[in-house]
Formats: sequence, structure tokens, C-alpha cells
Amino acid sequence: MGQTAHVSAVVWTAAGSLAAWLWLLLCQGFFWRTDVRLPPSRDPAAWPSVCVVVPARDEAAVLPASLPSLLAQEYPGRAEVFLVDDGSTDGTGALARELADRHGGLPLTVGSPGEPPAGWTGKLWAVRHGIALARARDPEYLLLTDADIAHAPDSLRRLVAAARTGGYDVVSQMARLRVESLWERLVVPAFVYFFAQLYPFRRIGRDGTRTAAAAGGCVLLRADAAGRARIPDAVRHAVIDDVALARAVKRAGGRVWLGLADRVDSVRPYPRLRDLWRMVARSAYAQLRHSPVVLAGTVAGLALVYLVPPVAVVAGAAAGSPAAAVLGGAAWLVMAGTYVPMLRYYRQPLWLAPLLPFTAFLYLLMTVDSAVRHRRGRGAAWKGRTYARPDAVPDEG
Repeated sequence: MGQTAHVSAVVWTAAGSLAAWLWLLLCQGFFWRTDVRLPPSRDPAAWPSVCVVVPARDEAAVLPASLPSLLAQEYPGRAEVFLVDDGSTDGTGALARELADRHGGLPLTVGSPGEPPAGWTGKLWAVRHGIALARARDPEYLLLTDADIAHAPDSLRRLVAAARTGGYDVVSQMARLRVESLWERLVVPAFVYFFAQLYPFRRIGRDGTRTAAAAGGCVLLRADAAGRARIPDAVRHAVIDDVALARAVKRAGGRVWLGLADRVDSVRPYPRLRDLWRMVARSAYAQLRHSPVVLAGTVAGLALVYLVPPVAVVAGAAAGSPAAAVLGGAAWLVMAGTYVPMLRYYRQPLWLAPLLPFTAFLYLLMTVDSAVRHRRGRGAAWKGRTYARPDAVPDEG
């Protein structure tokens, strides 16, 4: 009797997992598709002015591979680069000036904002300083890009043309992250896959929807829309600043577009699991709004959706329950199938698709670790700084 009840529980749990996957497949904005790229565009009659803002803290290792690509932008209008050296100890600012002298191209200004005041994350304080410098040039657009992002020579031109043609206030591209080490192959494509599952790109660009997100490595922002949304002041304590920025712009009536990049790449390496773990754990609990209840629901959801299918296959085979094995196998097959387009986008072997449950288990552990770090007072971190949770930050209006 007990054995029968156990098998029945496995069958029903596997059925629930399969139902969840069928819903995700058909009803979650086709998140698994990777064909959301820059929309069709045409060149404007007159190219607007653009200021590029690059917050940089201890980025000397990656600047030689990224900054020259910004300076070399083939943009028909007026454009200028502002790199904000946010308290670096590795000579980031001096290296940036040296690279500009060596490579030429767009004008470069290097600024330094000083230590952030209470209520500001360091990166957003640097962005604020960069935007303040840029506003003296009265640009129509701001390109917010990270110091590890390399842009193709026509990147800025294509972003501006897409924004102008589509009438978007934010045009953001999810930079193609580096995938070379074993751990990068296992974790990085899944990172983008999970992000798209949370924020389906098709919904973000659709008028009338509440879904909003951006990818911080490449965000073209209309300057007047930034003013209406009070960017970055309105999101000054946000750890996941790109999503917060997009939400603020959309709440202020702006139009937002996000898609995958073809020629915008991150050059930052994550060779070890520890490096990737730190990247995810620094912000995972912030994504859950520092809520133990949401954390518990997330762990349960990850287990049902990603871990139950392989467990049901093994348990069904061991217990002689074809129903459990078939249901678990079907859910696993749908899961792997939805992951294939992302693996192809990252030019990775398709045998990685059935390993997604293992990768999801790693993300589950990273998320729990993020909560543990927060509860121990270590909080979220960016470049050596640790920040309080948002509800501990005074709201200054």
C-alpha cells in the first residue's frame, strides 16, 4: 500500500512538472526562441548626438579588449565617450587615457565620482556622475555600457537607427557572454535562458504589457526619457540596475525593447565555477526581493520544473512505473528542446541540453547561498562593495 502511494505521488508530481513545461512552452512569451534581434530600421535624416557612459571599477584587465571598440565606432553623428573611474586601484583611468591616445577615435573623458553616499550603489553613483558630465553636451541619447563590453564598429549606429525607427526610449541588447571554459559552457547559456524565462523578450517590446527589463551591458536610453523617469536617481539603490531602469522608464510612459546581440560581446572571463557562482549569488536574492517566502517558492518551483523530470525517470524505472518514467521523460524532453535554441545561439554542442537539470540545481544552490550571504550581513556586492537591502536604504524622494 505504501509503495503504491509512493509511486502514485511520483506519477502525479511528474505530471505536474510536464504540465508546467507545456505551459512554459506555449504561454510564457515563447521565451525559448532566440530570434529577437535588433528590429528592422532605417537611417535617420539627421543623426542625433550620443554620449557613451562607461562605469569602471578595477577594469584594467578587460579595457584593452573593450574600450578601443567604443572609440572606433563608425557613427555619422556627434558622439563622445565618458569613462567614470569609480575608485579603481589598478590604474583603470590612466589606462583608459593611454588607450585613447594610442587608438584615437571618439573623444574620451575620464571622470571620478568619489565614494558613493548612503543610499547609492557604487555602479549607479558612477553612472550618475557620467550622465552629469554627458548632459553638458546636451545629447539626445545616452549609451550605458559596461567596461567589459566590446562593440562592433557599427553597433552605436544600429542601436540609434533601431530606436529612431521604432520610437523606443530604451533599446537594449543582451551581450553575448564569453563561453570558453567548461563551467562557462555549463552555466552561461543557462543564465541567459533563465533570464529570458523571467523576462520574455517579446513581451518587453510589446506596448501595453508590464514586463520590462534591459541588459546593463548595452542600454541605449533617450535622454529626455531618462529625465522623465529620474534615471538614475529613481533606481539608486538597485542591485539589478538594468531591470530597475527599464521598469522606471516604462512606468513613466516610455517604450522599451530588449533582444539578443549579434555583435556586442562581453570579454570578461569566468573560468572557474567560483567566478560564476559569485556573479549569480551577488544578486539572486535581490531578484527575490529579499523575501524568505519568495525564496521558498522559487526553490520549490525550480525543483518541480527542473529536478523532478530526471528524478521521475530514475524513480519510475526503479519502481517499475512506466507512467512516472514516461511523464518525467516527456518533461525532460520538452525542457531540453527549449534549451537547444540558446545552445545554438552560443554555438555550443547540443549534448549539453539534457544536462540542464544539473545546471538548474547549481543555480538553486547559488540562490540559496545568496540568501545566506544576505542574512549573514554580507549583502549584495559589486566590485568589492557590499550594499544593504533596499528596505534599509532611506528614501530621499
